[in-house]
Amino acid sequence: MVHNDVLRSVRYMLDISDKKVIEIIKLGGLEVPMADLVGYLKKDEEEGFVFCPDEVMAHFLDGLVIFKRGKDESRPPQPIEVPVTNNIILKKLRVAFELKEDDMHAILKAAEFPVSKPELSALFRKFGHTNYRPCGDQLLRNFLKGLTLRVRA
Repeated sequence: MVHNDVLRSVRYMLDISDKKVIEIIKLGGLEVPMADLVGYLKKDEEEGFVFCPDEVMAHFLDGLVIFKRGKDESRPPQPIEVPVTNNIILKKLRVAFELKEDDMHAILKAAEFPVSKPELSALFRKFGHTNYRPCGDQLLRNFLKGLTLRVRA
């Protein structure tokens, strides 16, 4: 899934301003100028659209975890994971919103995209594991839709 779509979805879900998105990215350890963010938040067909790079998305997701849960002073800062895959986005959202397996199933069911327990656990496996399964764009899109319904309810 295009990182710009994820950025727009999370921004809408949390009902936050552009300035707050910049603050969240800064929490993740990266400075992004407002002009760049405006380009990332535009739709594909709009003039001035700029693809959101993996590095910005990685810092945004790390910042989102800190924004939602607070900074864990007992752990050293983790290096960013690049490239950012749909599986990584799903993992980071799960951590940020403190979701358990049952919550994940409820969210996907609310989005009318039910997934079995083994399918869901396969998405959180490490790449290279025998049961690893890549997260598709449709699953991530429906997860974001269901999470938005839950957060904005």
